[in-house]
Amino acid sequence: MRRQRVFLSAVLAGICIALGGTVYLSLENRIAGAVLFTVGLFTICTQGFHLFTGKVCYVFSNGPAYALDLPVIWLGNLCGAALTAWLERRTRIGGALAERAEALCRAKAEDSFLSILILAVFCNILIYIAVEGFRGEAHPLGKYLSLFFGVAVFLLSGFEHCVAAMYYGSVAGAWSVSMLLRLLVMTLGNALGGVLFPLARRLCAGA
Repeated sequence: MRRQRVFLSAVLAGICIALGGTVYLSLENRIAGAVLFTVGLFTICTQGFHLFTGKVCYVFSNGPAYALDLPVIWLGNLCGAALTAWLERRTRIGGALAERAEALCRAKAEDSFLSILILAVFCNILIYIAVEGFRGEAHPLGKYLSLFFGVAVFLLSGFEHCVAAMYYGSVAGAWSVSMLLRLLVMTLGNALGGVLFPLARRLCAGA
């Protein structure tokens, strides 16, 4: 029963990221789109939903059961993102969203695995900064600014977020074996980026 609750929470998180992706694709202004994309992580953090890129950052601070939850969370995020995209493609905004998402997916498809891995590592360094800032900052303004800056910077920098990519690939209808492999590489990069700063902080604290 606990795993079912984790999965449902992850589906809701996938929907939240997809909604952030929707507004990002809908706006011509990249800066405004990147800032408003933050609605996804803002809702996830305030509601306590399970997002793979946030949860993976704390895998070494928790027990084996936590690590075993991560594939369930990843799959739930995929289901939530794909469901949102499937529904949007059946509306009047679906065509425009698909067209813009296709350009993003084409750039990913033409990129190398090494490039995607590195961009994904940098992405989750920023996600860790955003989530840890929200968790640890006492001042309310600081809590929310950490989310907005972390998300906006990774988007404007062109870094790779696996759950956002799940949404883009689904709304564009661009899934293939190649895209799936790139998503898996992206997931690995996000995981590496997510644990990099926590592990480095432990080393610094022990020095």
